[in-house]
Amino acid sequence: MDQNSVDQEEAQQRIIFFDGYCSLCNHSINICMRNNQRGLFKVASLQGNHAKRLLGKNYSAQLEPDSIILYDSGAVYSESSAVLRIAKMMDFPYPLATIFLVFPPFIRNMVYRWVARNRYKWFGKRDACRLPTPEEAGMMLD
Repeated sequence: MDQNSVDQEEAQQRIIFFDGYCSLCNHSINICMRNNQRGLFKVASLQGNHAKRLLGKNYSAQLEPDSIILYDSGAVYSESSAVLRIAKMMDFPYPLATIFLVFPPFIRNMVYRWVARNRYKWFGKRDACRLPTPEEAGMMLD
């Protein structure tokens, strides 16, 4: 397979980028992976090479610790929009969270940013990014 076909294949993926050091983020990713039986997405750390390469000009060190990013076939979603799109792809009852789409993004993101600012204090921080279990190896990119 040549480099262009790999890039095209990768560009069509759904990837959830998360803060690999955040305990809340890691717990959330564990839930996502348990509810990814249909194989709709892969996951990768925001601190990894996939984030820097795929997000390109959309990648920002300012987003790195404070936002979850959903890369969906070239489109990039962050903060509450990413969370709600991810929830929609998961098994029941998580799609019910999409009811919060009735609120405008500036309100949803205000709540999201409040949690993001306090997540280390409330949930803790890891010393290293999580490593996948053998069962998760196919879902985790780096």
